[in-house]
Amino acid sequence: MGGKKTKNTPLSYNAAVVLQALSQGHAYGFEVMKVASLPSGTVYPLLRRLEASGLVKSRWEKEDSAHEDGRPARRYYEASPAGKAALAEARIQIAARQATLFGELPTTGDSGRD
Repeated sequence: MGGKKTKNTPLSYNAAVVLQALSQGHAYGFEVMKVASLPSGTVYPLLRRLEASGLVKSRWEKEDSAHEDGRPARRYYEASPAGKAALAEARIQIAARQATLFGELPTTGDSGRD
């Protein structure tokens, strides 16, 4: 299923990591894979979905530049304004989950013990 991400649709952890890598200037797939420690089978489909959702923009580098370096042309990615906003929200959500995981859970008032 495709479609645009809505404001209430949370990002997966891996999607947030990919957006974080892009926000730090890691602009092409292999570089994102390396810094995010994610395999190509995760990164490239995520980049396509993020782009389809409007959270990432991409462009191909000029073939001449790539050939001068003796390699194929790279596709460069960057987080869109919507992607930056989604990453900011994901950071809040992930931090809240981590606080729950590493903090003391609230009591419900009934521990089941007498």
